Amino acid sequence: NIWASWCVPCRDEHNYLIVLQEHKLNVIGLNYKDNPNNAKSFLNELGNPYSTVILDRDGTKSIELGAIGVPETYLFETSSFKILKKYIGPLDAKNTKDILKLIKK
Repeated sequence: NIWASWCVPCRDEHNYLIVLQEHKLNVIGLNYKDNPNNAKSFLNELGNPYSTVILDRDGTKSIELGAIGVPETYLFETSSFKILKKYIGPLDAKNTKDILKLIKK
């Protein structure tokens, strides 16, 4: 998931990331061009759904993923790291439900 602490849509989707974490999904955050201290404040304020947070200070990791904005969510197959599904924009109740169905398969 690509996010920045200033990103209002990122705040909007945060509770859905918490739900995914509660369902034992390994949620990895990609800190896109954000100050690490701002990111820590964001997570301290809202809770940390991420098992890992990767810094992307210059945006190259996001470019490699094919990201076009924030936030974006990618589902990867664990062993091959193949992208199974990509969600552009903030997660909502509908696509969170879809993700939970996919991970139960």
